[in-house]
Amino acid sequence: QVQLVESGGGLLQAGGSLRLSCATSGRTFDNYAMGWFRQAPGKEREFVAAISRSGGYTYYSDSVKGRFFISRDNAKNTVYLQMDSLKREDTAVYYCAAAINPFVTGTQLRDFGFWGQGTQVTVSS
Repeated sequence: QVQLVESGGGLLQAGGSLRLSCATSGRTFDNYAMGWFRQAPGKEREFVAAISRSGGYTYYSDSVKGRFFISRDNAKNTVYLQMDSLKREDTAVYYCAAAINPFVTGTQLRDFGFWGQGTQVTVSS
């Protein structure tokens, strides 16, 4: 059974930085792409970032490009999301996700079949 556990969320002021971590278990980590999504109150879950199996390819939503950075450590079965220059509109529950298909690095919800429980990030002005 695939398990994903996020950590690192919190409350901070606009302009600050935060790093989220997602520890995984249950299958061969480096066979699958990983992603981060977020969901703000009253809104749909949206794509934030994705990283290929080897870490050689990364993808970002336009709203976070240049401020957020996704990385992975395959030796630790962990994926990270470094968030810099945070804005109030980044406030959301952030979810780690693991891809369904080992050969695809997607950016859509349907590309990911395993999800963490989410971690809250709140940015105040």
